[in-house]
Amino acid sequence: MENKNLIQELVKQNLLSDETAKKISNEAALARKTVEDLIYERRLIDEEKLANVKSLILGVPFKKINFDEIGDDVLNLIPKETVKNYKAVPINQTGDMLVVGMVNPDDSKAQEALKFVAKQLRVNLGVYLIVPSVWEAALRRFSPYRSGIEEAVKSLNLDSTKISTQRIVQLEEVSTVSASEEAPIIKIVAETLKEAVWQKASDIHIEPQRNRARIRFRIDGELQETSSIPLELHQPIISRLKVLSNLKIDETRIPQDGRFRTVLLGRDIDFRVATFPTPVGEKMAIRVLDPNVGLRGLEELGLVGKNLEILRKSAKEPYGMILITGPTGSGKTTTLYAIMQNFNKEDVNIVSLEDPVEYFIDGLNQSQVRPEIGYDFASGLRQILRQDPDVIMVGEIRDSETAALAIHAALTGHIVLSTLHTNNAAGVIPRLVDMKVESFLLPSSLNLMIAQRLVLKLCQKCKIAENASLEINEIIKKNLAVLPKDVIGKNTGDSYKIYHAKGCPACKNKGVIGRIALFEVLEVTNELKEIMSREPNELKILEEAKRQGMMNLRQDGILKALDGIVSIEEVLRETTEM
Repeated sequence: MENKNLIQELVKQNLLSDETAKKISNEAALARKTVEDLIYERRLIDEEKLANVKSLILGVPFKKINFDEIGDDVLNLIPKETVKNYKAVPINQTGDMLVVGMVNPDDSKAQEALKFVAKQLRVNLGVYLIVPSVWEAALRRFSPYRSGIEEAVKSLNLDSTKISTQRIVQLEEVSTVSASEEAPIIKIVAETLKEAVWQKASDIHIEPQRNRARIRFRIDGELQETSSIPLELHQPIISRLKVLSNLKIDETRIPQDGRFRTVLLGRDIDFRVATFPTPVGEKMAIRVLDPNVGLRGLEELGLVGKNLEILRKSAKEPYGMILITGPTGSGKTTTLYAIMQNFNKEDVNIVSLEDPVEYFIDGLNQSQVRPEIGYDFASGLRQILRQDPDVIMVGEIRDSETAALAIHAALTGHIVLSTLHTNNAAGVIPRLVDMKVESFLLPSSLNLMIAQRLVLKLCQKCKIAENASLEINEIIKKNLAVLPKDVIGKNTGDSYKIYHAKGCPACKNKGVIGRIALFEVLEVTNELKEIMSREPNELKILEEAKRQGMMNLRQDGILKALDGIVSIEEVLRETTEM
């Protein structure tokens, strides 16, 4: 499929703007990639919408597939190597017809390979277009993580009786990992990293215990054990990861930090590595930085309706500061990246100061601060102003000096994006005053304050509606009563429907898949400017927030619960009454 045809159709269907289409075409030519690959990498268009456009161009029908419903007998009709190399997945077989899903049905080599398989099986071939995530799920079924790790461990022929937390030193001891043992160690590391990406884990923890080592993944904010390995393998695995990260293998007494990048499932994945010494060996935490998971659009994050309108309006201002607040792990940096991508145009110079740089984004000038050599947020901000920026992103305002410089940058004609630690949007102003920022500077420099929290999303395939209890009904009614009618929409009346999910194969019987953010967005109006100049305390600011109809975190969560996106119990657990 030609890049030109795809781009033209995407623009025609208003899925890409002319400007973005031109930019993507140029970048694809320079990077020697297809336009489709770049769109998938940057999550510019939902993969199903993109597949529908491909289907129209190629004349091949698109099929939505729940891969959990495909049995192993069908999956094994096509060899693993064919599935892997040609991005083709068997869907079903009825009589003498084998139905296959293809990511690239116009690939002539893939067509030839499948014709050969069909000839061997003496069947006819039917083809559908499928999305890449279905092909990834097929690959994972071919290589289950636990069985792969067990196979690698068995190949080492370890003697379990020799495993002990206290190592007995022998004077003529040979190297613990011989050349023949390196391959299984490399495989264990590779399979673990691959599995983490497949499961959309944000972190990998490799931890030595008294008589074993465990591997845990953090998925949707929760840690869960995925594998347990003999303690003898712990140090070789840590050493392998240190080699990949350019860390000192022989230094085990102090923590070390590093990172490495690799290509998995056709996309660049960054891994940020940190070691930590413990009495039984080094613990290692690895942050998985997958752009397909971490880089999202504003609507994907949960910014919708009035909140999204206010943010877009604020982003059009020629200068001023947008501050995002919330506890650690609430998705502040992800929201910053989403806002920066909205600004990311050819005529805009975006410069960021981060600690550390999480995702590398084309078009942005990203810099990592290094406090150990005196290059911190404050000194970096002074240098940034010499780089002729239009948009400045500061990872976090931590001290008075950084706060003063960020305010100064916003006053001198720049858009400034940053984060701050407070409990809600109204707490931003008192916090800045507490950081010795002169209150008379705030009305001219602040544009928007956003607070957020992350909550688990309900599985949309197994969620069911039910009547809310009297207690929950009262909470919902009380919170919606103070919101404008255009915000609450259809959610009126005295009784409400809420949603719960029992679990199904799609969500691995958990009832939840992924997370979404709850937001409160406080706009700096003329009335708020007057309060900032006169009496910038949180109570007065909250009164103004209510006057302008701001949704607080709980109210935004309740609206999302009534839409069946999250459970009401999760919202009430993660938010407080204002």
